[in-house]
Amino acid sequence: MKVFVVGANGQIGQHLVRLLSESKEHSVRAMIRKEEQAKAFEQWGAETVVANLEGSVEGIMEAANGCEAIVFTAGSGGHTGADKTILVDLDGAVKTIEAAEQLGIMRFIMVSSIHANKREKWSNAIKPYHAAKYYADKALIASRLNYTIVRPGALVNEPGTGKVSAGEELARGEISREDVAATIAAALNEEHIFKRGFDLVSGETPITDALKSI
Repeated sequence: MKVFVVGANGQIGQHLVRLLSESKEHSVRAMIRKEEQAKAFEQWGAETVVANLEGSVEGIMEAANGCEAIVFTAGSGGHTGADKTILVDLDGAVKTIEAAEQLGIMRFIMVSSIHANKREKWSNAIKPYHAAKYYADKALIASRLNYTIVRPGALVNEPGTGKVSAGEELARGEISREDVAATIAAALNEEHIFKRGFDLVSGETPITDALKSI
């Protein structure tokens, strides 16, 4: 399966591109914002394409054409304002969903945030971010795509352990970005989690077994 990674230059995205590049089952096309970012992916032999989430749906379609799955792991980052959160985390996600539907790319994995689906649990400190994720996820749920929504807990840069807890309603916790990427890669072909979402935190269960238990 050829996977189009949106947000490839982010920390989860880089882990994911590396994993997919090493996979015998998948190939990968990394969406980047600047041509100079391509060098970081050449070491893995990954294909790259320059596109902008603040551009048109047609531009995203052109970048994703020929792929068979899309992973959306882009974000405006913690140092931008609510305006960029809306333009990237919400509108950029919705445009990517629209592009997938128009191209007929049915498999779509969205990286969201733990408890983004529950307004009563949103953090006041990052409420615009949770709102953006909430409505982007709702747009994906309303689509005809075979989606999976992954809602990781607080992201850390510790090395991955390959062991997680995955479920539809978990307590807030931490998880390494490397383990999030590994979970996404393992989830691509898991048909039983099509049209479903789950929370993801560090745990004691191997990733493949954790996915099967959802």
